[in-house]
Amino acid sequence: MVEIDGTFGEGGGQILRTALALSAATGKPFHISRIRGGRQKPGLRHQHLTAVRAAQTVADAQVQGAELGSSDLTFFPGRVAGGDYLFDIQTAGSAMLVLQTILPPLFRADQSSTVTVRGGTHNPMSPPFDFFAETFLPSVCRMGFHASPRLVRHGFYPAGGGEVVVQIEPAKNLQPVHFTAPAGPMVLSARVVLARLPDRVWEAEKRALESLDLDLATIERRDVTDSAGPGNCVEIVVDRGEAEPRSRSVLTAFGERGRPSAQVVEEAATYARELITSGAATDRFLADQLLIYLAMASGGSFTAPSLSLHATTNIAVIEQFLPVRLATEQIGSLHRVQCFPSELTKEAAETKRS
Repeated sequence: MVEIDGTFGEGGGQILRTALALSAATGKPFHISRIRGGRQKPGLRHQHLTAVRAAQTVADAQVQGAELGSSDLTFFPGRVAGGDYLFDIQTAGSAMLVLQTILPPLFRADQSSTVTVRGGTHNPMSPPFDFFAETFLPSVCRMGFHASPRLVRHGFYPAGGGEVVVQIEPAKNLQPVHFTAPAGPMVLSARVVLARLPDRVWEAEKRALESLDLDLATIERRDVTDSAGPGNCVEIVVDRGEAEPRSRSVLTAFGERGRPSAQVVEEAATYARELITSGAATDRFLADQLLIYLAMASGGSFTAPSLSLHATTNIAVIEQFLPVRLATEQIGSLHRVQCFPSELTKEAAETKRS
């Protein structure tokens, strides 16, 4: 039984999601106390409860404490089964975070799966669908994790009502990947995504994008007509490299009532500048997402412009479930993460690789 303190590190839902994902994938049971103890409203919310139920379903698990508001949960996983699954958060909670929870075990299933999740697809404080589809999945695909996403319907916070379908294949031939910044040309572009909002929002954000110190090749307007409620986000897309492996970073900031358009644009631009000036292989958000997959592949590395508290907390949880060590170091403005089998020292692993 792996024992986890839910107040550790960032003290939020990521600790629970990582534990659920890796417990289901490895067959190791866990107990977590003081769930989301670092948050203003601790305990399980709808979004987290859906993640628990999703992991329980795909891993045929026995669960104690799976109730709204619960601060204590025990999870006994069974056998992971591929198949067709539908999970409905019933709020604007992030569908992407539910998928984040069940992808690792379903990659270890004995057959392919089709997963439908209903809820929020474009939420502040969680990866939007565009990042999931264009940045995250192509990156883990290089390690041997294959999945195909489809956005059926947009779901902006707070209305929700979105739907995502993902086809997931069992990962049979995993290989460690050492992510490096692609050589060659770099192209920047921008998208303004609008749902049920007046033209003045587009016009203000377009002006703000045009005034940036970034050389944007295009500024695209995307009108969303299938959303249950209003929503807005600005995405700056950084494409690097002309030969494989190329990379695409979709860096997003969300508009909200009363927030100036220039502020929304500047947030996305800050993420883009950080990635470009650092020369890192991954953006700060992808760095968080890659950790589990490096560990499942038993090796690999990447550089990032920064490591969030989410990332360092994730590392501590991952090392309790998988026989790996995730070593971090800062080199100038870069943060480097390397994954080694736990029985090897860093020096021994480097000797073996050479």
